[in-house]
Amino acid sequence: MSIFFKMGTDRRSPIPSNRSAGAPSLITTPADSASLRRLADQVFSRVAGAPLFRGNTVRLLRDAAENYPAWLTAIASARCTVHFENYIFHDDDVGRRFADALRERARQGVSVRVVYDWFGCLGKASARFWRHLTEAGVEVRRYNSPRPSQPLGWIGRDHRKCLVVDGQVAFVTGLCLGKMWEGAAERGLAAWRDTGVEVHGPAVAEVAHAFADSWAVTGPPLPPDEGPAPEPATEGDVDLRVIATTPGTGGLYRLDPLVASLARRTLWLTDAYFAGTSGYVQALQAAARDGVDVRLLVPGPGSDIPVMQAVSRAGYRALLEAGVRVFEWNGSMLHAKTAVADARWSRVGSTNLNLASWIGNRELDVVVENEAFGQQMEEMFREDLDHATEIVLHRWARVRPAGQARPPRVPGAGGSTTRAAAGVLRVGNALGSVLAARRLHGPAERWLMAEGGLLLASLAAVGFLWPRLLAWPLAALSLWMGLALLARSARRNTDSPTSAAKG
Repeated sequence: MSIFFKMGTDRRSPIPSNRSAGAPSLITTPADSASLRRLADQVFSRVAGAPLFRGNTVRLLRDAAENYPAWLTAIASARCTVHFENYIFHDDDVGRRFADALRERARQGVSVRVVYDWFGCLGKASARFWRHLTEAGVEVRRYNSPRPSQPLGWIGRDHRKCLVVDGQVAFVTGLCLGKMWEGAAERGLAAWRDTGVEVHGPAVAEVAHAFADSWAVTGPPLPPDEGPAPEPATEGDVDLRVIATTPGTGGLYRLDPLVASLARRTLWLTDAYFAGTSGYVQALQAAARDGVDVRLLVPGPGSDIPVMQAVSRAGYRALLEAGVRVFEWNGSMLHAKTAVADARWSRVGSTNLNLASWIGNRELDVVVENEAFGQQMEEMFREDLDHATEIVLHRWARVRPAGQARPPRVPGAGGSTTRAAAGVLRVGNALGSVLAARRLHGPAERWLMAEGGLLLASLAAVGFLWPRLLAWPLAALSLWMGLALLARSARRNTDSPTSAAKG
């Protein structure tokens, strides 16, 4: 039995379920069960590590065509502060457009602060790009550049993407700044698919606190008179949580499997670099076997990292056999990280469904508990499936799209740097199952095995023929790490968590 591709998505197909018609949906309880509602709120707050903020308005923003203009409008309206945190700034038309907007506000006396990730922007933005910002009065800080005292400290990344203006409006998103998100119609390059939200109301203060924390770990904290503003007034009827994770906290790592376990009708996921852990995959399998309509939408041939597609495909079989429906995006890069369950619980932000993103990075997501917003998310997902190919297990179900061309890739594009680390989990599962002879394998896994086998055989050949080529780098790395540990131990307790993250 092999995995094949099937065009068409039956976007209005009935939702299978073995639940009774009157069964409640996710996080809903009878009206007279206030205590149960409070208990559910307590469970979600503790698992996510984030309280529920009531009285917000949330606007769903799709792709750069809706996100970028909204960001620029908010920046242009700033009177006090602009706080912008993003993983990647490209020194291209898009990056320079935003740089101009930030410089203009700084010249008008607005306090403009920018946090970017060292690794994310490596080779993407020049020193001149940042110098032009600072010369105009923009305060710029870099997260977690390499330090001799921390040989592996650079691995954890600031993968957040957020913008807070005057403490009154916040944007939480999956988009970085780069031309690939807009595309280039004149060259036949489609825009990347991505999603963000615009938030007004009390939850804005929590996004502002998240930025303030990132600012503090990259240098002196915000001045007391320019810290996060008081909680904005109630503006709507949307309840949401702001989940700001830091390395090792894993709020969404705990919450995502819980949602998969509580979903009763639907669980629809979109992810750019899927490499779910065994526990999360089992949660999805259990939901699908229990009648929940579980669907996963991931990048197709247009992925900016082709090897990551192979890593994701290696995990398809276990999902498909349990009844999870898997779809691959047919257009350019699918970079969104979203989820919607039972049209009541929705997530939008920067966190990918892989361990490196769940545990290793600074990430920022909003979790919205609102039926009207959930219905918007479901409709957006259905529309996305109209541009996707379903993956199926049986040869007889295969339908080849006539004349479909491989989507062009955007040179220099870059998504999450954690995708390689996340892929190690999937590759490890595949190779481990081979060595233990646990199960049969599909074409995607066999491709990974061939690649892994060639790599290991090549390393073995180098080790036999030129052992110093392996021994010297290993010795140098061991010496570096040893000296770093000795230096850190000599400092005793002088290093604080805050200073350790500066870079």
